[in-house]
Amino acid sequence: MLEDKILNYLKKHEEGYVSGEELSCELGVSRTAVWKHIENLREEGYDIEAFPHLGYKVISIPDRLTEVELKWQLKTDIIARKIYSYKETASTNDTAYNLAIHGEKEGSVVIAESQTAGRGRMGRKWASPKSKGAYFSIILRPDILPKDVSSITLFSALSVAKTIREMTCLPAFIKWPNDVLVNNQKICGILTEMNAETDKINFVIIGIGININTRKDLLPKGATSILEEHGGAEISRVDVARNIFKNLDKYYKLFKGGFIGEIIKEYKEFSNFLGTRVQVAHHDTKIEGYAIDVDKDGALILRMDSGLNKRVLAGDVLMLR
Repeated sequence: MLEDKILNYLKKHEEGYVSGEELSCELGVSRTAVWKHIENLREEGYDIEAFPHLGYKVISIPDRLTEVELKWQLKTDIIARKIYSYKETASTNDTAYNLAIHGEKEGSVVIAESQTAGRGRMGRKWASPKSKGAYFSIILRPDILPKDVSSITLFSALSVAKTIREMTCLPAFIKWPNDVLVNNQKICGILTEMNAETDKINFVIIGIGININTRKDLLPKGATSILEEHGGAEISRVDVARNIFKNLDKYYKLFKGGFIGEIIKEYKEFSNFLGTRVQVAHHDTKIEGYAIDVDKDGALILRMDSGLNKRVLAGDVLMLR
């Protein structure tokens, strides 16, 4: 879009003003067209100053999850090379799945300001208040067997937890397999879905919903947000999403390079359940034991009361007191 090109050009020259004539020559359009597109950007929330004989300058940028903002100075090799941005969608996972079915490239991201039918694991509803969090899905096409997909879920959770710690110093931890918690309250959920055959994965969709500037009254019981845990101070949603993309890109390249051991080691450092007694519920079955490890395949290892170890591949973990 021409407006994206205008924005990127103004940002590259943020120390000074850019004349309408310079923008006109650079983009190959009339100065009147430049002015009209500047007005459109202002209506979208951009504060762009126009000064006679000097030109235009960006004063402030709205915290909107658009492709042009998310890709600004984003240096990734795989993740978010292409971004589909929506003001609203039913489910970013569903939109990404449909794109993947039709051949969309690996690393492409679908992101929305709000979802009308966002969901988590086990079909649970995911609250997606408009312009408060980041709700996005990523298309991956790893050359792995379906049984190995759980490792992708692990490094996705690690990417989010690490981003929260790096940006806010909040004590973000991971509850196996993929819930990110701050002060024992859920701040992020991850939903992994795949299209696969018996011995081949066609694609994986990683859906991530993170509560950023969401007030407590907009969140379900047991959930929190960066805003609530960070003293009520808002944080740039664009910066949060962009930094998650960077971490995902880093860990996905490690994963593809066969360094899953390094990822699991760091994942365990971010885990708050190891060494505790837990109950794992899966469908109608519940088992209890001490969580002692996470293996190279992402399975939870429980030490049962019998003294034997049990390998658990899926389930909801409840930490027991």
